Amino acid sequence: MKQLSGHDASFLYNETPNQPMHVGSVMIYDPSTAPNGKVRFKEILAHIENRIHTADLFRKRLESVPMNLDHPWWVDDRNFDVEYHVRHVALPKPGDWRQLCIQAARLHARPLDHTRPLWEFTVVEGLDAVDGLPPGSFAIVSKIHHACVDGVSGDQLNSAIHDIDPAGDENDAPLPWTPEQPPNMGDLLARAWVRNAREPWRFGRLVARTIPAMGRGARATRGLPTPPVSPGGAPRTRFNGTIGPHRVFESVDLELASIKKIREAVPGATVNDVVLTIVGGAMRQYLLDHDGLPNESLTAMAPISARPKGGASNGDGGQGNRVSAMFVSLCTDVAGPRHRLEAVHQSTQASKALTNAVGADLLADYAQFTPSMLAGAGARLSSSLGMANRIDPAYNTVVSNVPGPQEPLYMNGARVVAMHGLAPIHDGVGLFHGVYSYCGRVFVSATACRDMLHDPAAYADALRFSYDELLVAAT
Repeated sequence: MKQLSGHDASFLYNETPNQPMHVGSVMIYDPSTAPNGKVRFKEILAHIENRIHTADLFRKRLESVPMNLDHPWWVDDRNFDVEYHVRHVALPKPGDWRQLCIQAARLHARPLDHTRPLWEFTVVEGLDAVDGLPPGSFAIVSKIHHACVDGVSGDQLNSAIHDIDPAGDENDAPLPWTPEQPPNMGDLLARAWVRNAREPWRFGRLVARTIPAMGRGARATRGLPTPPVSPGGAPRTRFNGTIGPHRVFESVDLELASIKKIREAVPGATVNDVVLTIVGGAMRQYLLDHDGLPNESLTAMAPISARPKGGASNGDGGQGNRVSAMFVSLCTDVAGPRHRLEAVHQSTQASKALTNAVGADLLADYAQFTPSMLAGAGARLSSSLGMANRIDPAYNTVVSNVPGPQEPLYMNGARVVAMHGLAPIHDGVGLFHGVYSYCGRVFVSATACRDMLHDPAAYADALRFSYDELLVAAT
């Protein structure tokens, strides 16, 4: 039995009916590499059932502490049923890309059942008219609650159900499982009393670490040509208000080699700088087309891992959340794409200098002190009052870049050909960019509130336009 950290639990507390807090992906498979060139749903179901033992969270559900006096605990779901979590649908003809995006968005909009393990996989067949895919291709739309995983640990879970060899693992077989006994409520209350008694001392030690860290940050950023961006006071756009319950999804497939070539145009620039510049150019173009581009530059929050090298921290085995944040300017007030890349690079350099001096783990440590009783009530009250429409946004969008494997992955012999990200949005920030790199490709995906982005295909066109103009300007 393991307790959620304050950071993990915060994603539960911030959930509202319009704001489910799960992450996910749309992974597309080519079955031509599988035996007989096809994969049946029952084979996928059996494969996942054989891999359930590779990660504890697959069979863990939440157990709340009485009166919400402390964060919940992960306990074994004694009624676990893999067929509840692995589902099956098919697109109607013709089965094109737009239909897949609509289906993925509808699945992503539905909250997970908190009485069961917090994940779902939906196998989507009928992708018969998606460009570049052979007949019989299928997708898996995944949903895993953010309380379980961040970008890094979520990628590790994806790896758990895939192989690097089309033949798979000969030792695949379900292992015997005996669920643990459910916790005693009296024991949970006693643990809550002990933990809450220790919290003031732990918080005091964190504050003591913060004061010198702020001094280091001030010294590290003094004299930089571009000051680091602070959260708060971002200009308002159509994407920054109270969100509705419905979602849209789109994604573009870009060439990693070309992105690496673009970064050479600016000394010291990184792949992430180029991705941020592409997103900034897309938001600039889309908002110009809709007469909504502010004069001030838009800003982005970029999650960064606060895990030590090797992935695991605090005995979590690499699962859970251990994330900090970097705030950067997207330089949407700069018209020239190459000059925009230079400006974005300067902004990320300033933010990195601040993060390195302060320590990426400091913000992650503050997230551990989320109050269990008040946070959920605060989130619901803020949503009901429409506070996101009354105050300036902290930032305009999220750009989460998760490096993926550069060698092919397989499941049941079917080759993974695309990895598109799905992500949660929240009041105040109704557009999220998930970025996956895989096998020489970079997939830049957009998850948004349908009320804010009613034409997602047009936004995909803006992403491609931004990439193309940056490639021309930089080469």
